[in-house]
Amino acid sequence: MVGSAMALVLGAPAQAQDALGKAVASDYDTKLEKLFLDFHSNPELSFKETRTAKIMAAELRAAGAVVTEGVGTTGVVGIMKNGDGPVIMVRADMDGLPLAEDSGLAYASKVKQIDIDGTEKPVMHACGHDTHITSMVGTARRLAAMKDQWKGTVVFVVQPAEERIGGAAKMMEDGLYTRFPKPDYALAFHVSAGTPTGKIEIQPGLTASSSDSVDITVFGVGTHGAYPHMGKDPILIGAEIVVALQTLISREISPLEAGVVTVGSFHSGFKHNIISDKAELQLTVRSNDNKVRKTLLDGIKRIAENVGRLNGLPEDKLPKVRVGFESTPVTVNDKPLTERITKTFARRFGTGALLTSEPQTGMGAEDFAYFVAPNTDVPGLYFNVGGTPQADIDAAKAGGPPVPAHHSPFFKVAPRESITLATEAMVTAVVDLLGPGNGPTAD
Repeated sequence: MVGSAMALVLGAPAQAQDALGKAVASDYDTKLEKLFLDFHSNPELSFKETRTAKIMAAELRAAGAVVTEGVGTTGVVGIMKNGDGPVIMVRADMDGLPLAEDSGLAYASKVKQIDIDGTEKPVMHACGHDTHITSMVGTARRLAAMKDQWKGTVVFVVQPAEERIGGAAKMMEDGLYTRFPKPDYALAFHVSAGTPTGKIEIQPGLTASSSDSVDITVFGVGTHGAYPHMGKDPILIGAEIVVALQTLISREISPLEAGVVTVGSFHSGFKHNIISDKAELQLTVRSNDNKVRKTLLDGIKRIAENVGRLNGLPEDKLPKVRVGFESTPVTVNDKPLTERITKTFARRFGTGALLTSEPQTGMGAEDFAYFVAPNTDVPGLYFNVGGTPQADIDAAKAGGPPVPAHHSPFFKVAPRESITLATEAMVTAVVDLLGPGNGPTAD
């Protein structure tokens, strides 16, 4: 069974093979695997997750939670109360991505769905959110069966639209912390295709970068392409903006600080010999510090407007910069909470299972940040669970097939290993916080 195999992989102490590990493995065989396959084959786009939300609501109710649907559009909140004690929030995101799946899996998605922009698109769980919500069901079922080991309240948050980094903010705006018990601690995990199965990445401090989608509309004066002096070329102005934006990274933030300004889309015009009257740019902006984030966003607006002035545009025709519609600050793990749960995981799974000093390899973002932002006073912990067998990672390093990245049409993870370890880890963390001591400062 998975419990015994996992103990061998992790080199974990004997208690890793206890009743919890066996129960989670058995639950995967009899319940969770079927649920995962259904989620993977039937993904839904951000803010369109109606089918997924209904299933999650039904599963949480079946586990004994009091459930509210339609929170922050399609979000679901389940409350499992077991006497007096702290409140722990467990969050899982549920949306898929607009990709045509090419993973080769027998249960690959063939779904198409009309997105919120009105366009029909293929849909795929290309980031592992299907494992997150499956694990949440497993966590709820285990906690319901273990009420003799914890006291307090668990708030299960099934979040929409993480991929658009908009769902967490919507749930907060809809009263997540006022309509429902406000958590003393908030927990979440992400499956990681680049991390071996059986491993947990957990560390204090920065765990995800900020992300801001930025739209720049450049206005011009249309004219014939053979008479450019009769108009104002928005493509030329936009190109100057693209180049000038890179000075934000090279000259306005410290070389010791991280930042990214990427122009991912530039559209203007329809014909070879027509200078258009408008250009549209789409950017993604990343940072690891909220002050750097502000510097970049303020600089984008300044550069765009002043390049317009440089090209002689009147004040009412200056480029317009739109920010804040798909944005999230940095995600930071609370240090005392992280240290507490790291020790708890080490006792359960063995220190060899924990990756606690992994270098940052990219600037991925996560809107879990809204639930644990400084103004909420909610300590948070976000950890990663390995999703790819070590043999596959070794083979890729030796020149074999690469490990499919997140957001790739080829993305896949090992569901059994990912879901069982994540479920056991999340249950372990919740029971630790709601058991004897009731808090991350206790021994």
